[in-house]
Amino acid sequence: MKFSPAKFLILGLFLTASVWSCKVENNPTPSTTGSNGNSTDQTNNTVNEWIYDNMKFYYLWTDQMPAKTATNLTLTPDKYFETILNDYPNTDRFSWIQEDVDALTASLNGINKVFGMSYYIYYLDNTQTTVGFFINYVVKGSPAEKAGLKRGDIILSVNGTQLDKNNYDALRNLETASFGLGTISNGAVVSNGVTTTQITKVEIQDNPVHYWKVIEKGNKKIGYLVYRQFISSFDANLRQVFAEFKSKGVNELVLDLRVNGGGYISSADVLSSLIVKNLNTDNVIHYDQWNANITAKYPSYSTPSKFRNEPNNLGTLNRLFVLTSTGTASASELVINGLRPYMDVILIGDHTYGKNVGSVTLQDDRSPKRWKWGMQPIVLKTFNSKGESNYGTKNGFTPDYSVKDLSPFKVWGDESDPLLGKAIELITGQVAQTDASPNARKSILDMGEPLKVNVSENPYQNIKDMFITMPK
Repeated sequence: MKFSPAKFLILGLFLTASVWSCKVENNPTPSTTGSNGNSTDQTNNTVNEWIYDNMKFYYLWTDQMPAKTATNLTLTPDKYFETILNDYPNTDRFSWIQEDVDALTASLNGINKVFGMSYYIYYLDNTQTTVGFFINYVVKGSPAEKAGLKRGDIILSVNGTQLDKNNYDALRNLETASFGLGTISNGAVVSNGVTTTQITKVEIQDNPVHYWKVIEKGNKKIGYLVYRQFISSFDANLRQVFAEFKSKGVNELVLDLRVNGGGYISSADVLSSLIVKNLNTDNVIHYDQWNANITAKYPSYSTPSKFRNEPNNLGTLNRLFVLTSTGTASASELVINGLRPYMDVILIGDHTYGKNVGSVTLQDDRSPKRWKWGMQPIVLKTFNSKGESNYGTKNGFTPDYSVKDLSPFKVWGDESDPLLGKAIELITGQVAQTDASPNARKSILDMGEPLKVNVSENPYQNIKDMFITMPK
């Protein structure tokens, strides 16, 4: 499997409309030899010609691309793709390419072959030898959930082998596995003697509307929602949750986006329209900046996106609390940025990822397809109604209240969760309840920087993106 370039770092905004495939109009048939005259690899030449021509038309930084004659068309497509990106991996740390476009499009819709969990990976000792997987999310109905795994569990071994810095990558990529669990005791992570049944990865679609509840505190009715990914096929589920919130008189909202790395821009617009104070469909959520090719040929693409008429808009909110992590990315950040001109948006947790650009899926449009390569290049930059887009750095949005998570992670909705507890404290003015056994838990900060954050067993699911399918 080839997966490039920023294999586990990409977050994103996905834009949606009517079709998945995008192509250059009147796309010339690539020659069987590269423009540089080197014909040692006809297949690579052909694919790379297609890559270059499409990138030249759609890529946000098209004016920064090298001339085709200056590129090496004989490289493998994934390597070639990297060579034409703008200042990779600095300015463009987001564009990516995959050898299997079907797997790519499935992953954008939350369909992945997985055990069904994500986790933080940490060293467990001062020598940085042994590691542990600290589970922060489990997919409903997945093999992981059926085996009893849940948010807050710690995995120390796979198939009886203790995880360490040399084997953890291979062990987590097995198709079938059992997991040995641990706990924190006296400041150390130790085995608790529990091993799951053996489970096998399956292809499963994750419903991103993962958890919600209403927390009543005096005259405050606090809606709490854990939203995993912006997927348009689950917009109806999102609307149902807000219908419930509205019927129960919710007057404060805590939106938990700690494990949300992005998704469809259209779903971000739906969520924003369900939340915004004084909903007005004439008000702009965001507008998008494209390259000169797109702006000239398709001027309507730059038409600002406005709030939608969502009947279940709460209509009672003066502010929004958002729980964030370094994995809060792209379409999640789009919601934050788009709502800020209209209401107070209060961030609690860690800084966000920092992605203010969006991508589109490009694949071969011929039938039958000549190859299965698919690419997801950056094609636009987003701005809110005030023209603000100043979160596109590696530090993203700075939280208003910096609160470090604890491990093992608390189950969703537990009021002693440090981030949710802080939100409740700010809403009610009452100090949040403390953990009943603080010595049994460690601050993520005290454990040092994780090796990896929000890691799934399937690399496709680690993509953090914001994307669109181009209008016809």
